[in-house]
Amino acid sequence: MSSKLLCLYTHRYSLALVMTLVLVTASTDDSSPPTNITAVLGDTTTIRCHIQKIGSPVIRMYIQKVIKDSQEIFINGFDSSRKMDVPLEYHKRTKVNRTDLSMEMTDVSVSDEGLYKCIVFFDTVGIEMPKIHLKVTANYSIPTVEKECSECNYDDGTAGKSCQLSCSSVGGYPQSAVKWAGLNLSLINVVHNESSEDPYSKTWTINQTITYNCDQPTDVSCAVGGAVSPTISIFCAECKKLKFCVTTD
Repeated sequence: MSSKLLCLYTHRYSLALVMTLVLVTASTDDSSPPTNITAVLGDTTTIRCHIQKIGSPVIRMYIQKVIKDSQEIFINGFDSSRKMDVPLEYHKRTKVNRTDLSMEMTDVSVSDEGLYKCIVFFDTVGIEMPKIHLKVTANYSIPTVEKECSECNYDDGTAGKSCQLSCSSVGGYPQSAVKWAGLNLSLINVVHNESSEDPYSKTWTINQTITYNCDQPTDVSCAVGGAVSPTISIFCAECKKLKFCVTTD
């Protein structure tokens, strides 16, 4: 670990102490895969600094968030000899447990998603723990699905069997896509596909409209990000018999 990075962890300490930490700081294998945890938007999650028990007591702990490459920001931690200056953004939303070396984070937002790491100090020995990757999710609303079968009077007298179906869902994260159930995918024609992100919450609204050439009664539903719509029935009759397509509720 570089002295520049350690100075960040130990700001306000004397230069002599910083140099001591440089000499004895150990690090785990940075190539090891991170521990994955998932939190729901607006809920509470816990980031745990997993470490085997060592005889020496833990005197300091820093929890950092990796912003880009080697750039990091301090989130929270503790120091047995002084009070930590926690950034205002995390002051009310995070709380450190010194007993199990964990940090509770409330009101999780999309911006909290990312890579975290713990630095734990035993006396003058600092150990950098394997990284933790926090993934944030938000449940999509139950999709609404609408149907409209168009008239099918064609100049050449052929039978028209096309119905238009729309599916929409809001408030989910990460970005997802519409999946249709009960339909022959080769008969689907996408006429409108839109995904929009809320600038504040960073959640997504998903909309899709398709046309479907059905030749028999069909039960249809759509899903977005794991949320599934109610099932509806569509039925397209032969134009030669009915002169139009009908739907059933």
